[in-house]
Amino acid sequence: MALKRMTKADHPQSLGAFKPVGHVVVAMPDDARAAQAVQALRAQGFECDDILEYSAAEEDHEMSRMLQHASEFAGFGYEITLMRKYKALAEQGASWLIVFAPDDTRAGWVAQTVKRHGALLAERYHLLAIEDLI
Repeated sequence: MALKRMTKADHPQSLGAFKPVGHVVVAMPDDARAAQAVQALRAQGFECDDILEYSAAEEDHEMSRMLQHASEFAGFGYEITLMRKYKALAEQGASWLIVFAPDDTRAGWVAQTVKRHGALLAERYHLLAIEDLI
């Protein structure tokens, strides 16, 4: 299966639940640390198109919208639980990065980098599972 980069206009979903396969979703404590993490990722070779940045308000809005339209079947999955967690963190002011990292090496780089910059969480989305990276 060929994976493609997510864009701000295209939020991959499964049964209405957020499911960006091949990406790492990262919550950062604030915009400043998110910006530092982005600079560090870019220094490691990640392209601009590989990294999406969301403010707390943007993430809160997106999660609210998706949660309202998620299928009843999605309510049983871990994706919905994570979406609620993302919304709660956004309400507390967390900034967000969604990084295209389709292989183990790149996902490892993301995890190490964002951890150094104080990430609150990093979740790697696989086709059939979600992996906690920190």
